Amino acid sequence: MGELEDAVMTRVWKWNRPVTVREVLEDLQQERSIAYTTVMTVLDNLHQKGWVRRESEGRAYRYEAVSTRAAYSAALMNDAWSQSDNPAAALIAFFGMMSEEQRQALRDAIRIAQGPETLAPGPGSVPEAGER
Repeated sequence: MGELEDAVMTRVWKWNRPVTVREVLEDLQQERSIAYTTVMTVLDNLHQKGWVRRESEGRAYRYEAVSTRAAYSAALMNDAWSQSDNPAAALIAFFGMMSEEQRQALRDAIRIAQGPETLAPGPGSVPEAGER
């Protein structure tokens, strides 16, 4: 996704409702000079790429995100990781770039993804009350 597409999608994700070209245009114009037709073309391109769906409203469309920003970020990370010739090294390098807060978020996400049934006690751990 290009810079302008990202700027448009940021608004669509932020508002979390169907939006018009005019609404996106007016918000973008607070930061930059941009034409209505440019925003219309970007939203059409995002529709063609499957990032937004649209419904006709009179002579215009309302656009709505197909997925979340989190899902988009995950797809980018997966794409980058899958293109690596050494995925383990890529992950190690990525982890090395993370802040402690990000590493904790990763630990939390892994714990959630694994679910409680997959969390077995480690070697030498003491069973909790009621476990044997």
